[in-house]
Amino acid sequence: MDTSLAHENARLRALLQTQQDTIRQMAEYNRLLSQRVAAYASEINRLKALVAKLQRMQFGKSSEKLRAKTERQIQEAQERISALQEEMAETLGEQYDPVLPSALRQSSARKPLPASLPRETRVIRPEEECCPACGGDLSPLGCDVSEQLELISSAFKVIETQRPKLACCRCDHIVQATVPSKPIARSYAGAGLLAHVVTGKYADHLPLYRQSEIYRRQGVELSRATLGRWTGAVAELLEPLYDVLRQYVLMPGKVHADDIPVPVQEPGSGKTRTARLWVYVRDDRNAGSQMPPAVWFAYSPDRKGIHPQNHLAGYSGVLQADAYGGYRALYESGRITEAACMAHARRKIHDVHARAPTDITTEALQRIGELYAIEAEVRGCSAEQRLAARKTRAAPLMQSLYDWIQQQMKTLSRHSDTAKAFAYLLKQWDALNVYCSNGWVEIDNNIAENALRGVAVGRKNWMFAGSDSGGEHAAVLYSLIGTCRLNNVEPEKWLRYVIEHIQDWPANRVRDLLPWKVDLSSQ
Repeated sequence: MDTSLAHENARLRALLQTQQDTIRQMAEYNRLLSQRVAAYASEINRLKALVAKLQRMQFGKSSEKLRAKTERQIQEAQERISALQEEMAETLGEQYDPVLPSALRQSSARKPLPASLPRETRVIRPEEECCPACGGDLSPLGCDVSEQLELISSAFKVIETQRPKLACCRCDHIVQATVPSKPIARSYAGAGLLAHVVTGKYADHLPLYRQSEIYRRQGVELSRATLGRWTGAVAELLEPLYDVLRQYVLMPGKVHADDIPVPVQEPGSGKTRTARLWVYVRDDRNAGSQMPPAVWFAYSPDRKGIHPQNHLAGYSGVLQADAYGGYRALYESGRITEAACMAHARRKIHDVHARAPTDITTEALQRIGELYAIEAEVRGCSAEQRLAARKTRAAPLMQSLYDWIQQQMKTLSRHSDTAKAFAYLLKQWDALNVYCSNGWVEIDNNIAENALRGVAVGRKNWMFAGSDSGGEHAAVLYSLIGTCRLNNVEPEKWLRYVIEHIQDWPANRVRDLLPWKVDLSSQ
């Protein structure tokens, strides 16, 4: 008995030693993977800083040759960022660490296919009608079910509308059904086709010439000029909705604003000039609001301050934006409160840190990071709860940051990049502090910057707007599609419904066609 126990103890000790060796090997493997992840993150941050710098250079005074070179460098850096992010995701998927946040650990479980997708059932019955072993009768035992995701390619079809005429046999009176409304007068384009073209360009960033090539492969010749006319006609058709959206976004409260340069072709010259798309976003979901978010774009041929002043002529409340001087007249009126963007201030410090990290830039970023950590905790809470947390926790940190920067400025050369980054933050200090006294205000203006991402991606593909009217049409369609996205509404399905119905829709009920109001469950 003692001998068997000794053997069992020896076996268990050997097993324990093997497991401990395995754990040490896994820990070493995870350590190496963590180093790889850190290297990926460092390189991604460096490339993002490079992209931001190149984008700022791109719209300064430079030759077309230099601008093209900058564009290529930006594209190469962004492609490298995407590749590194994929490699980092794969590495995180290999890593097991119970301490690692769940958001960073990749689950190997496959997500179920959405129940909302249409399903086609195929039953494959056994060939045998009786038991192949003994010849007995077979009875149901169960069923194994597997799913396969398939794509049904889009196809063109022609809808022929016939309206028979009927004549009275007594008085020769003729009756005939009225002509149904068309989305575009004297055009054969259906609502579904128009919605597909518009979504392709403004949601999926597919230029019209590429769409034309795709349709040609499907057997239908639709020139880029034709698609361009249709796109403009749809924008004009939806202008009543665009106006209603503007009224909704610019209600009193808090609005995020930003702008982005858009190249516009000069008629007849072949050259381009830089116009502007302005974006205004109402989105209070971070403060627990149940009001639907919405975005409104406006086009202008230049970046003069008169444009945002006209856009916001009737607005009162908080305007969260960058430090663009064109907003200054709005704040001087007293009806609009300026709220600045901490992300802009942080980005200037981060750019310096990315080029030449120091203890000062490291501490500055850490201090700002503490402010963002508080915001992450209270995101989605009510405005009152956010305000309470900010007053007790964020406000003291902001004051400490201010005092610390003032102390550092005494030791820095005023010509140094770090001093310039700190000077920008101090110049914006009062506007940066607004969020500590208003639970509806955000710490930064990322909501507006995120709304411009689609324009930035699309601009790389379609290169320029063909005219000022083309820029105005883009503003309409970006507004409506952007609002669909904010409300998780499928833009093509919504556009198809609205294009099909708006001609006959009562003018006093246009608001009912806004993306969050239309029920698309039966479409």
